[in-house]
Amino acid sequence: MNRYTVAVLVQNKFGVLNKVTSMFRRRQFNISSLTVSETESNEFSRITVTFDGDEIKEQQLVNQLYKLPDVVSIRELDGKNTVSAELLLIKMANEAETRGDIIAAADAFEAKTVDYSRESMVFQLTADSIRIDEFINLMRDYNILEICRTGIVSLEKGAETIRKVTNL
Repeated sequence: MNRYTVAVLVQNKFGVLNKVTSMFRRRQFNISSLTVSETESNEFSRITVTFDGDEIKEQQLVNQLYKLPDVVSIRELDGKNTVSAELLLIKMANEAETRGDIIAAADAFEAKTVDYSRESMVFQLTADSIRIDEFINLMRDYNILEICRTGIVSLEKGAETIRKVTNL
């Protein structure tokens, strides 16, 4: 089974996200990451979806997405030609016996301290998914209070844009 990341440019209208994600559900794809936001124009939103599946079903899904009236364009993204990032906020217990190790690990991963209190510390890390997974796994040796993580955001390198091929 392969992992795919697809960027879908859609009309910024009520209910479009539901239509797009329903297509994944109907095709029995499990979405592992989903990010949605307005683009440089408030007419459009960009939906970035990461999911697992086989190549034939993935291509069928893309073809079905193009049939949705509010879909403007779709780009299949690969790691070689894209810049991708994810955001992690992680709240750790601030305990005297582990504080130094936690701060040293956060420094090694270049995580930024965004909140510090007697009871807890919150770190922010922007990186690729693998690096974020590594940081979380390291922190599991300590007392994690809470984790919040965004989905992947990706843009193609170079002059290519998602608007080059449109469905209008």
